[in-house]
Amino acid sequence: MGNTRGSTFATAIITLLAGACATPPPPSPPVVTYEEKLSWILRLEDERVLRETAPPPITPSPSPVRRAEIPVPPPPPDLVRLLADPEGRVRRRAALAIGRVGLKDGVPPLVERLADPEGEVRQMVAFALGLLGDRSAAEPLRTRLEDPDPLVRGRAAEALGLIGDGEAASAIGGMVATCVKSGSLAEVAPGDLRYPLDPVVEAFRLGVYALARLRAHEMLAASILQPDGRPLVRWWPVAYALQRTRDPRAVPALLALARGEGTDTRAFAAAGLGALKERSAVEVLVPMAQAWASDARAAVAAVRALGQIGDARAVPVLQTLLQTPDLDPALRLEVVGAIGGCRAGATTDALLDLLSDPWPALRSEALKSLKAIDPQNFLLVLSGLGPDRHWSVRATVATLLGSLPTEVATAGLTDMLKDPDARVIPAVLAALVSVRAPGADTVLLEHLTADDPVVRMSAASGLGELKSPEAPRALAEAYRLGQTDATYVARAAALGALAKFGAAAALPLLREAFADKDWAVRVRAAALARELDPSIDAASLIRPAPISRARNGYAAPSLVSPSVSPHLYIETDKGTIRVELAVLDAPLTTDTFLTLVGKGFFTNLAIHRVVPNFVVQDGDPRGDGEGGPGFTIRDELNDLPYLRGTVGMALDWADTGGSQFFIATSPQPHLDGRYTVIGHVVAGMEVVDRLQQWDVIRRVRVWDGVRWQ
Repeated sequence: MGNTRGSTFATAIITLLAGACATPPPPSPPVVTYEEKLSWILRLEDERVLRETAPPPITPSPSPVRRAEIPVPPPPPDLVRLLADPEGRVRRRAALAIGRVGLKDGVPPLVERLADPEGEVRQMVAFALGLLGDRSAAEPLRTRLEDPDPLVRGRAAEALGLIGDGEAASAIGGMVATCVKSGSLAEVAPGDLRYPLDPVVEAFRLGVYALARLRAHEMLAASILQPDGRPLVRWWPVAYALQRTRDPRAVPALLALARGEGTDTRAFAAAGLGALKERSAVEVLVPMAQAWASDARAAVAAVRALGQIGDARAVPVLQTLLQTPDLDPALRLEVVGAIGGCRAGATTDALLDLLSDPWPALRSEALKSLKAIDPQNFLLVLSGLGPDRHWSVRATVATLLGSLPTEVATAGLTDMLKDPDARVIPAVLAALVSVRAPGADTVLLEHLTADDPVVRMSAASGLGELKSPEAPRALAEAYRLGQTDATYVARAAALGALAKFGAAAALPLLREAFADKDWAVRVRAAALARELDPSIDAASLIRPAPISRARNGYAAPSLVSPSVSPHLYIETDKGTIRVELAVLDAPLTTDTFLTLVGKGFFTNLAIHRVVPNFVVQDGDPRGDGEGGPGFTIRDELNDLPYLRGTVGMALDWADTGGSQFFIATSPQPHLDGRYTVIGHVVAGMEVVDRLQQWDVIRRVRVWDGVRWQ
């Protein structure tokens, strides 16, 4: 018994000593919040990389600490790792980011995540695979056409359409037919523009869009048409899909839809009939045009189609419309164009009268129609006019001269090189190339050193067409001259022109351009290099993309946790348009847009592009479609659809956005997943409809729910 007490004491001492020498437990891994993860995602998207390329430097501690006190750093930002995050919203957002980054290395982890337990994640994974456009994802996506979630089925169909997987057309058609049989579309009106609708209806929408992209008329017809060719569903996406296939077999259905209800249904049907030049449609299109007072947008589509068809039976109604005093200006513009399409010689005097109209766009359109009707006497018409007072009309004259015989056009174009407005010169240079004017290559070489970057862009493009022996060296010099430009257009054009001379001439400069200061030029250089030598890993060589904000700038609350969706109030000559910004779907783009608004960038900018029943476009300080803010931003492609009133960012090619934006005046599904949606008009679409080219945005204000900015 006495030994027991001593043994217990010894054991306690040994235990105490052992505890003092033991390694303390490792510190717990840091808790990374959703907002922190989102900031990582935003930065990696902006840099166009899948993971952190170089960790930030570690600041040494000012005093020694015990090992147990050294904090465990968070794992380096990695989109693929975040794709397996415990939170579904993180996985969903990481999937979208991988699609936006655009690297094929993102395909395998996305394919694996197609089996994610959450439907919203699977939807976004499918959408992201569509953005990547890699055919290796086609077969896994086909399996998702039978997913229990209708929206996953729809997104899989959309992705297969974007990839161009024709083999999937039959399965997509089967999915669409199942949606029709469900009865969910029975309550959808022909002109219904709401979004989102019932999941089965949305799956149907995405499915018919995919079949349209694939030009799969047979599968489309089998799923949405009755045996006699009449449509089972008269919702406008059906008319859109049928007209996009450009298949003559769609004519009976298009005629039925054109006679039906819904502005956009009728307009898309008219567009399809015009594209097919279907003469039997004239008797349907003429009444549609005459009913312009009750449906101006459908009338625009009908008149445009009549011009494409070019049937003389349309001329009387076009003449009547032209002489209607209170005709909608957008429709009048289309009427003038359609008269040219119909070669309506009896309207020549009326067109000549329009050459003194106050609206430059109408004067330009009248000139185009006069040239179409009587090209032999077009020079005689020009000789009696003198230079137009607006640069855009003079640019139109140059373009029209470029379609005349060389011996007729050269003298006039040469004289137009003296135009005092640099915005005219690109059209003149392009026309000289088009007619293959003697000495055109010399003129282009001279303009490669012009002060205006858009003039240099046109000169470079022309040299690529003519392939002058002196051009390669000059184009390389022009690229380097453009390094001081605030815009990318001249440098990119020089690269594109040089690529036409072959790999030996172009690849050295293209490799140099992989490190261009502007990501847009790098993207262009990579695409050209891949065409010349597919073995070049250009996608890796151009990354990471240069970014303009500090690393911690992506953690701003306005980006990762916005409390409101700011509203823009765009005050124009015709009234005010209110736009709600999509800050969750395009945070960096909307943030840039708001910064430009704060600087007054859009104040007194002319609306440089209006295409009736398509888009109204602004944001170009030059006014010729080539201007911007002096920088480019990355696309933030999202799954929002282009409907009437959707606001998007204009592009030349991927990642060339800046300040130019457009408002869709009708649904434009072919833009879905290709142009960044940044918002939607919530009030003032009637103002948008009234806007004409060269109307002015007087100012833009921002309401953030608390105060005006």
